[in-house]
Amino acid sequence: MSDDASLPDPVERELDAHDAFEPADGGYELTTTVFDALVDAKPAEGRRDGEFVVVIELPSLDAAVADRPVPAVVEDDWAETLERRLQDVFDVARTDTHEAPAVTREPSVIRVTLEYAAWNAAEGVEDAKALIEYVEGTYAQGLIPGYEYRGPAATLLENAQSRGRGAAEGGDAPP
Repeated sequence: MSDDASLPDPVERELDAHDAFEPADGGYELTTTVFDALVDAKPAEGRRDGEFVVVIELPSLDAAVADRPVPAVVEDDWAETLERRLQDVFDVARTDTHEAPAVTREPSVIRVTLEYAAWNAAEGVEDAKALIEYVEGTYAQGLIPGYEYRGPAATLLENAQSRGRGAAEGGDAPP
């Protein structure tokens, strides 16, 4: 990742103007997700406003589970399923110029790297937000019932339960 000084001017302006992003070391963080998600960009060839790199760090299943160790076979199958589901991530983006998602695993972290080009900086920034939210939602959908979760996974479940209670009580649930 580059430092903020190397961001293309149109991309930096759009990220600064967007209420969901804040400057961070190495790019901009999305503040509306429970995960560490960093957006960076570099100048693109031709008339495109930028080549974006989005990195989202997710806890592995074993790192997210609080009540007991997760057997290796469950962890492996869960991570492989997550990776397969993330192959469709760019379906939510406007860009059609992108690399396949790169998913790397460490013992406690799954890192998702998404790279794409944007003709328009505003669309590129909106794509970054949509892509990160897709990854977050896909992760949440893959959580296995029966475990007690901690950290970001617990927060995701608590948020979903809270929205569900609000909707059941006749309150407005966010879309």
